[in-house]
Amino acid sequence: MITKGIRGAITVDDNSDTAIRAAVLELLNEMFLKNNLKEENISHIIFTMTKDLNAAFPAKFARLDMGLKNTAMMCFNELDVPESLRMCLRVLIVVNCAETFTPEFVYLKGAFDLRSK
Repeated sequence: MITKGIRGAITVDDNSDTAIRAAVLELLNEMFLKNNLKEENISHIIFTMTKDLNAAFPAKFARLDMGLKNTAMMCFNELDVPESLRMCLRVLIVVNCAETFTPEFVYLKGAFDLRSK
């Protein structure tokens, strides 16, 4: 068994608890679905948000709404690069998996453009 990371990102509609919650749940649900994830295979999850998003901690919604109570999670500010995508939530899910597992990254809404850069 080895460790691999699954990346994902989504743009958030506005800087509110409700909008951040909706974005976290949409992104994580899609990442879990596309990668057939189970909590017991997750090592940890890292969330980053651009500096214009600060109304809530994304890990809170993963823990409360998705039941990820035994998963280590941390939230950080994304590096503030000039002219970079704003209102963006990024996620890195680190999983313990077979060597043959190929992560399927998920980019939703305005974050879809990140795959072309």
